[in-house]
Order: sequence, then structure tokens, then C-alpha cells
Amino acid sequence: MRQLQMDCTLDPDSFRAIARLAYSESGLTLVEEKLSMIQSRLRHRLRALDLADFAVYSSFVCSDAGQAERRHMISALTTNVSHFFRERHHFDILAGTILRDALPRLRTGGRLRLWSAGCSNGQEACSMAMTLLETAPEVADLDLRILATDIAPNVVAFAKEGRYAERLVAGIDKALLTRYFQQATDAAGTVYVATPALRSMIRYRELNLLSDWPMRNAIDVIFCRNVVIYFDQVTQNRLWPRFRTILSPDGWLFVGHSERITDPEAFGFQIQGPTAYRPSDARCATPQTAKGKT
Repeated sequence: MRQLQMDCTLDPDSFRAIARLAYSESGLTLVEEKLSMIQSRLRHRLRALDLADFAVYSSFVCSDAGQAERRHMISALTTNVSHFFRERHHFDILAGTILRDALPRLRTGGRLRLWSAGCSNGQEACSMAMTLLETAPEVADLDLRILATDIAPNVVAFAKEGRYAERLVAGIDKALLTRYFQQATDAAGTVYVATPALRSMIRYRELNLLSDWPMRNAIDVIFCRNVVIYFDQVTQNRLWPRFRTILSPDGWLFVGHSERITDPEAFGFQIQGPTAYRPSDARCATPQTAKGKT
């Protein structure tokens, strides 16, 4: 195994090449102010590929031969931090308004599709599933599915496994933890494994939000939170109309607490509560807060 040079630093030319590639591949904007962090996150990719320096790495990843490596590069550069029931008010709307309105349709053979876009390690999708099951346990037998996607292959693999260290389940009420997770022990200590009932509601897939989307049917609820904050305005403005197109006429789009659609009407949306949007022609309904166990 070749050793990295002791002075292996991300030189300006390599940084610019990697930054251009990251932007074109995923919309990720890299800035020089975070050069040290970028360098630190990519060093393990050089080790994995047995490359001596960033000049060689940038040349490789930008070449046709390096197409597969681009997925790993983007994964290394992406911050995958989340926790269960983050921004709880969105889950209150999911239980108190969305599921309440959808249940009559579901009970007569209708469908409900939800998408966790940028699912990270799966906490968001699991929180969605727990919210739905706690509100109406019958949904497990109805035509309701959650699609959870992320650009990073390693986090999708982690989410599929559904194994969380004890520190990662801190946001889950103890009663929910008992119902939806099985306690186990591995080399790292105590872990909590999502039950089959919880995992069966979720389909995890690798997906780049800027590439083609495989979904052919409308999505009723989109959680895309703390994702577009890493995109510049041009990239965000490319994404909003795509969400609007795939969203059902009465659907919902939730974004992160520090994210906004700058001109909702221009993209066919109306504001429906804090960081919550619906299509402009959706039937307006005041969001209701569920008195659930979550």
C-alpha cells in the first residue's frame, strides 16, 4: 500500500477540479473557506485507492475511469447528520392532517406515497413510519409506502440495515423504542435494530436528486429537509419545479428549518405553515396537530 505524502494537501488546481465535479454531479457547492475539512474528508479516499496525492486523485476522479469513484467522493463530502423526529412539527402535520385526510381513501383501496429525499442514515424515514403506525396501526396493511433515498451509497446501506447505536436513538420516546426496535449487542456496545414491521414500510434506494428520478407515479408527501441548504440558488431553482411536477395535487413538501422556497408562487407552491408547502391549487386545510404518542 502506497503511503500518502507527509505534506499531502489539496492544491488549488485539484480543489478547483474537484469543486467543479462535485457541483456538476450533485449540485454540491464547495468553498475555499472549508478547504481543510474537504481535504480531511477526501484523504481516506486516497488511501482506499492507494494514491499518493490529490493531484493524482483529482485527475483520476475527473476521468472516465473514475466515474464509479465519484459516488464515493460525493458521499465523503456530504454531511450525513440527522436524528429521530427532527423538526417534530412536520410529523405532527403528517399525523394530524395528512394521514387523517388520507385514511378514508386508503381504507377503500387508495394509495399513499411518501418520499424521504436525502434520507441520510434513515432516522427521518423511520420517524415517518413510526408516526403513521402510532396514529393508525392499520396502515401496515394498507397501500402505503415510504421511499427513502440518498446520494451516498454508504448511508443507504446503513439505513437499510436499521441498526442504531444507543446515542443515535436519544430522540425516541422509550415506549416507541420498545415497540419498534429490538435491543442487541455488538462489538461497539448496545444497538437498537428496527423491527421488521417498521422496516417493511420503507424502501431504501440510492438516488442523486439532480439525476433522473425513477418514480413514475405521483408522490403525496415529500420530506426534503436540510438538503438544499448545500445547493446554490440556481440548483435549488432547478429542483423546486421537479418536486412540484411529481407531487400529487393535494400533496405536501417539507423543507428544513433554515431552508425556504424564495418565490413559492413562481414555482407553483403556496406556504402552508412553517417550512411546509403545497401546490398552489391544493385544497387548503389548516394543519392539525395530532394528540399522538410520538
